[in-house]
Amino acid sequence: MRRFLIAVILSLAFCWNCVAQQAATNTDAPASKEDVERYLQAINYRDMLNKMIDVMSGPMHQMVHEQYMKDKDRLPPDFEAQTNQRVDAMIKDMPWDDMTQAMVPSYQKHFTKGDMDTLTAFYTSPTGEKVLREMPAIMAESMQTMVPIMQKHMEAVNRSVQQQIAGMLKQSQKTQSQSPTVKN
Repeated sequence: MRRFLIAVILSLAFCWNCVAQQAATNTDAPASKEDVERYLQAINYRDMLNKMIDVMSGPMHQMVHEQYMKDKDRLPPDFEAQTNQRVDAMIKDMPWDDMTQAMVPSYQKHFTKGDMDTLTAFYTSPTGEKVLREMPAIMAESMQTMVPIMQKHMEAVNRSVQQQIAGMLKQSQKTQSQSPTVKN
């Protein structure tokens, strides 16, 4: 009986080890297409995509408006409305589903099944859902505070580039005026 009990315990230990290794192997396996699709569903990717489309159309409409204002004396009065309709149609007709499917391999390359399971679990948790819900407002508020900093930095970069160009032009003119003229 004792031998039988030891054999059962050893067998169970061996089986448990195999199951644990298999579970670890499964989580380390590359993410499947279904894993990625489950993650995208958890983060409400379709809703985020629709919001992104709305956000994209705003600046494009602004560009159309600015172009119209610049050339309104040479453009038909309905230019802005017609162009905005075409822009909206182009954005709407974008092959979003194909683009989504095209990005699945990138997720599979960078994330394992375990990673996708963990991310999906997080984004379906109350905290993950809150992150998804609050992120647009956080990004908008962050952009408002970052834009002045970025503008100030870009102005400094622009001044530096302009000074560098002016210096190079001055050096080039100096070099040209000092080189002897060759006559044929």
